[in-house]
Amino acid sequence: MPNPEKIGRYRILQRVGSGAFATVWLGADDTLDALVAIKVLADNWAHHPDIRARFLQEARMMRRADSPRIVRMLDIDELPDGRPYLVMAYAAGGTLADRLGTGPLSVEQALAVGAQIAEAVAELHHIGVLHRDLKPSNVLFDEDRVLVTDLGLAKALAHASGFTVVAGTPGYMSPEQARLGSALDVRSDVYAIGAVLYHMLTGQVPPARDGKEQPLRPSRVRAGIPSAVDALVSRATQTDPARRWPSAASVAEALHRLAKPEYPSPRRRSRRTRVVAVAAAAALVGAATGGALLVRAHTGTVRVSDESGGLSVAVPAAWAGQLRDGGWDPATIGLPTGHAPGLVVSSDLSAWADPHRTVPGVFVGVSRALASDAAAPALPEHAGCSRVADRAVTVDGAAAQVHRWVHCDGTANAFDEIVFVPAQRGFGVYVQIRETDDQDHTNAILAGLRVGTSLTVQAAGVPRRPAPVTTSPR
Repeated sequence: MPNPEKIGRYRILQRVGSGAFATVWLGADDTLDALVAIKVLADNWAHHPDIRARFLQEARMMRRADSPRIVRMLDIDELPDGRPYLVMAYAAGGTLADRLGTGPLSVEQALAVGAQIAEAVAELHHIGVLHRDLKPSNVLFDEDRVLVTDLGLAKALAHASGFTVVAGTPGYMSPEQARLGSALDVRSDVYAIGAVLYHMLTGQVPPARDGKEQPLRPSRVRAGIPSAVDALVSRATQTDPARRWPSAASVAEALHRLAKPEYPSPRRRSRRTRVVAVAAAAALVGAATGGALLVRAHTGTVRVSDESGGLSVAVPAAWAGQLRDGGWDPATIGLPTGHAPGLVVSSDLSAWADPHRTVPGVFVGVSRALASDAAAPALPEHAGCSRVADRAVTVDGAAAQVHRWVHCDGTANAFDEIVFVPAQRGFGVYVQIRETDDQDHTNAILAGLRVGTSLTVQAAGVPRRPAPVTTSPR
C-alpha cells in the first residue's frame, strides 16, 4: 500500500508497521494538534465478513475498556474504497518487542513492566474480555506508562469456549489455547503474562509447548534471577490452569510486592545486624520492626522470637546471625493478602533470597488461610534439587508432612517445606528450612518451634480460586 497523504481528516506522516491483516500509520490530527495511530484493514481482507467483524469488534472492546492501561480508541471510519480503519492514541515509546531486540531487561525493569501489563489485562477481564494474543509487540510505551493494544483476537469471557480456530502466538499462548475447542478463561491470559515475563527476563522467546513440559523458569537461561521471581513465572506458566495464579490481578499484586520490597529504616535497626534484602525463597517476610529477642537456650543453640513474642524457634547458633521479625504477607504463597506474624533467621539474610547461596536458616509464618479448606498454599518449588520421599511428623500435636529436597545444584544445600495446623488455634503455620551441612536438622527445628496460644492472627478474605500445594521437584 503506497503512503497516502491523508486518511479521513488525518495527515499521514509515516508507516509504523504492517501485518497480515492491517497496516498502522502515524498520523497528525491538525485540528487537535495531536499524533494518532491509524490502523487500516488490509485490502485482501476488507471484504471478508468475519475478518471485518473482528476488526470492528476490536474497536468496540478497546472503547469499552476506557483505561489508562489500554490504548485509547478515538474514532472509527471507512476509506472511500470501503476499508475500515481505527484511530487510536499514539504511544511514542515504541513496543516491548523493540526494547527486547537489544537483549533482556533488568530484573527490576521486568517486574515493573510486568506489573503494568498484568494490571492492563486485569482491567480487560473486569469488563469480561480475554485478550488471547498478549505478546511483546502488543505492549507499548508512552513515557512512563505501559499500554496493552491489539485486541483483534480478544473474546468475550461469556463465549470463551468451543473456539472453532486456534488463535494466538506460539510461545505466548497457553497450552489449552493451542488445542482446538478447549475452554478458556482468564488463566489463559495469566499464562501469556508469565510467558512475556520470561521473555523480558531472559531475552528469549519462550519455547512453544504442548502441555507436557515443565513450567518456564528464567533462571535456567539467565543466572542471577531471584528465586521468588522464578517461582512467580513458574506458577504463571503451569500447564494445568488450576495450578496457575487465579487471576491477572493476583499476578499484578505479586509483581508489585517483588518490584518494591519494603526495607527496614536505618533509624529502626538495633545494634544487631538487620536484614537488607527480601527474605525467604518465596519473598515472604516484610520489613523488620520492633525488638526481637535472641536468647541463648543452651550451648550451640539460639532461640529467636518475632516482635510479638508469640512465635519463636530454636536454631543452631551458627544460623542466628541475622533476624527479620516484623511479619509476612501470606499472599506470597498464593493465600489471601494481609499481614501476619512471621520471622526469618539466617546466618546472612542478604544472601537468603538466592536459593543457590550456601546460607542456612529458617522461616516461620502463620496465617488463618492455612487452616481453611478454601485456600491452599502454593509452596516454593526447588529447581536443581533431588526430591526425597515425604515423611510424616507431629508438630505441636498436629500431623504434618515434610517435603524435602536435597543436593541442590550439586551442593549440600537442602530445603524442607512444612505446613501444619495446631489444634483449636484457628490458624496454620508454614515453615521453610534451608540446611547447608549435609545434616537433617528438620526434626530438631520443629521440636524447638513455639507458637503461643495468645498469638493474634488477623483474618483475611478467601481467594476465588484456591491455589494448589505444589511440592513436586523441578
